[in-house]
Amino acid sequence: MTTLTVSGRVVQVLSSYLSDVFGVMGNGNVYFLDAAEKMGLRFSAVRHEGAAIAAADAYYRTSGRLAAGTTTYGPGYTNALTALAEAVQAQIPVVLVTGDAPSSGARPQDVDQAAIAAGLGAATFTVTRDAAGSITQQAVEYALTKHTAVVIAIPYDLASVEAADEELPAPLAAKVTDDVDRGLVQAARLLAGAKRPLILAGRGAHLAGAGPELRELADRLGALTAGTALALNLLQGEGYLGVAGGFGTDTAAGLMGEADVVLAAGASLSPFTMRFGHLLGPDSTVIQIDTALQPTNPRVDLFVSADAKSATGRLLHLLDDAASAEGWRAEASKRLAAGPGHHPGSDETPDGRLDPRSLATALDAVLPERRTVVQDGGHFVGWAPMYWNIPRPQDLVMVGTAFQAIGLGLASAVGAARTVEDGRTLVLASGDGGFLMGLADLESLIGAAKSAIVVIYNDAAYGAEIHQYGSQGLTEKPMLIPEVDFSGIARALGAESAIVRSLADLSALTDWIDAGAQGTFVADCRITSSVRAPWLSEWMNAKQAAKAAVAG
Repeated sequence: MTTLTVSGRVVQVLSSYLSDVFGVMGNGNVYFLDAAEKMGLRFSAVRHEGAAIAAADAYYRTSGRLAAGTTTYGPGYTNALTALAEAVQAQIPVVLVTGDAPSSGARPQDVDQAAIAAGLGAATFTVTRDAAGSITQQAVEYALTKHTAVVIAIPYDLASVEAADEELPAPLAAKVTDDVDRGLVQAARLLAGAKRPLILAGRGAHLAGAGPELRELADRLGALTAGTALALNLLQGEGYLGVAGGFGTDTAAGLMGEADVVLAAGASLSPFTMRFGHLLGPDSTVIQIDTALQPTNPRVDLFVSADAKSATGRLLHLLDDAASAEGWRAEASKRLAAGPGHHPGSDETPDGRLDPRSLATALDAVLPERRTVVQDGGHFVGWAPMYWNIPRPQDLVMVGTAFQAIGLGLASAVGAARTVEDGRTLVLASGDGGFLMGLADLESLIGAAKSAIVVIYNDAAYGAEIHQYGSQGLTEKPMLIPEVDFSGIARALGAESAIVRSLADLSALTDWIDAGAQGTFVADCRITSSVRAPWLSEWMNAKQAAKAAVAG
């Protein structure tokens, strides 16, 4: 076996699983990055360690392929924790390669990095001289099979020493759960007897490649279909109601509430998807198929722990002679056509700034049709799923929603940019508060993207807090942000840009697209804080109802 350093052995094993690394170089990972460069891994430099994992996370979400983030030890490592927590919460396989305290013992400046990671729910795999390769392989397989983030720690004193020879087993083949138990037979019986069936697909169904099977099952049953925000358009076709939850229309939600049997495939049934308990009717029977080990929502009546693709294939066999629920789709189509859609927005607002709903509608018409959308967290989070065409499930990356964080959007756009194929434009949607948090990596995005558009919903405030707490009479002073000229900053870093105060100002973006959409364009859109997103109203009402119930 070729003589390698410990860092080199780590890279050698990683190279059989991934081709891209994102990060910031420092003392703790300099030998790792040297080996990565020599072995042909593509390194994308970011400007803040938090971007290392966020970029690798988004890389996986858009491509389904593993990537690694890397930081130095200590402060470099701790800078990456928010993004690491988001990956764990969102169940994204990602690898953080970091330096760590020497194997001989911690130095005065070292912190217990493994304990910190454990507090976030991430396992740490510390390599040794004798087993650097096998420990790295174990870490990656753990990330892939458990759908989570892992930390590979390289002790500082071992990074450049010669690694021992190892005979490594072949990488494990991806395991697909295809055992069919009595639960699937029972599920088939329930679906066969349904008069108003609904199939709700989540990101797990998309990642499993279960879209074709679920679509066939829906057509066989005459079922209506819907998707979570992370599985938009996976089941598009006859009977498709759009997104479930606070981003959907009230008309579609009303139809979902009338379903008598609901099959949720690869969907966690979060409170947002379930409209805080109001999406489904009280008498509906809910079947959940998921790789989790137990139901993820108390509304689930029948739970089957299985891969969505193989389980749906088995259901198709069991329901080979099932009768279609005649009339259910026809009725739904009529009501969808007659019912109101999303509010189109207003031409005038109290402060004279743009209505974000009108802006979102106008942007949908302007943005290139072949688009991949990355969205930071914040009050504006619903405008893209509600108003923009999202071609494929992998074309919407919603970061920060699992950990309730903002500021990961720019870093995530860097990772997504490395997966976007030629002819497709990356679109980042961000609020001004989150954009300022990640501002250093605007430079990273400009360097990484062939074609990118940044849309900043700039309300000069932390919008969610304005609506949640300013509306209750709390002082808004800490919630406000001085008006920032993001257009000027973007130009200084090499992007093209424009301030958008009216819909007519979008002409600058249109001209840039017509000229070939090459490079990065930043649209600094000055929106009003007077419009509250429907999803936030729903959340606030749910919190108020819960408080009232406790008080009562």
